[in-house]
Amino acid sequence: MLSRVANSIYWLNRYIERAENVARFIDANYHMALDVPGGAAAQWQPLINTTGDHELFAELYGETSQEAAIEFLTFDRNNPNSIRSCVRAARENARSVREYISSEMWEQLNTFYLMLSDAAQDTSMDLPHQFFVDIMNASHAFIGITDATMTHGEGWHFGRLGRMLERADKTTRILDVKYFILLPSVDYIGSPYDNILWAALLRSASAFEMYRKRHGRIHPEKIVDFLLLDGRFPRAVHYCLTTAEISLHNITGTPRGSFANEAEKQLGRLLAEFDYADIREIIDGGLHEYLDNTQNRLNVVGNAVQEVFFSPRPAALANESQTQE
Repeated sequence: MLSRVANSIYWLNRYIERAENVARFIDANYHMALDVPGGAAAQWQPLINTTGDHELFAELYGETSQEAAIEFLTFDRNNPNSIRSCVRAARENARSVREYISSEMWEQLNTFYLMLSDAAQDTSMDLPHQFFVDIMNASHAFIGITDATMTHGEGWHFGRLGRMLERADKTTRILDVKYFILLPSVDYIGSPYDNILWAALLRSASAFEMYRKRHGRIHPEKIVDFLLLDGRFPRAVHYCLTTAEISLHNITGTPRGSFANEAEKQLGRLLAEFDYADIREIIDGGLHEYLDNTQNRLNVVGNAVQEVFFSPRPAALANESQTQE
């Protein structure tokens, strides 16, 4: 497969997953802000900070408000990580590889894009929760259609690799939203409001029912363990890393447990740490610090995938660069 084609399929899936997850943590923050007494407006700046787009937001909007935050994260064309920008970028990637994807995938992506374009013309946003649920469902439909209609070969594995890396990153950021929303007042910890916020977070990850079946009552440590270290729940970071590694080794043909390039090395090392991670040690060492480190490590993996498969340097240039360094 041409690296250009693999790159487009990889980013097509990353962008769709990113759009879905941005919708998830906007929806989570919307409900959390409603439930925290007197803190609705103040909770939107932490959300912008968590996405990493705070400098661009300050440049475009200045003062933070719920309306500005939702507009910036959902519809703003100047924000490359807004939901609308992500779906548009996914559509452009799909357009360039039409002969490699199914017509059903293309049709669903166009339906998704037109839904967002129509919503951008309606500024009322009467039912924000339902709108973000519709975005999640459109993403689910695309993933289901992809799995059902695309040959599970090299291209499909590149798509799943991108989707799982993006999902792992965004699950850590959803947890980070909860951390930042409690930061202004530790008095909320252990209170009834705390339980409401944890339940909202689980729902934002479509994890509430599966968590309750596994653990029953709301317990912060068990929730963190479920979303980070569970090996069977499809939005847990551990599951995402395991699935990403399977696809990566299917692409290269390298046996699992070994590595032949930097991408396999970095992903395998991160997965090994998750295989033996202990939730108590994570909590004691600082949850936010652990999440931040995981996000940085996922960026390293993503950069390695880009270098190995999509932007490979000729051997002579690589050797010359190493000599100069």
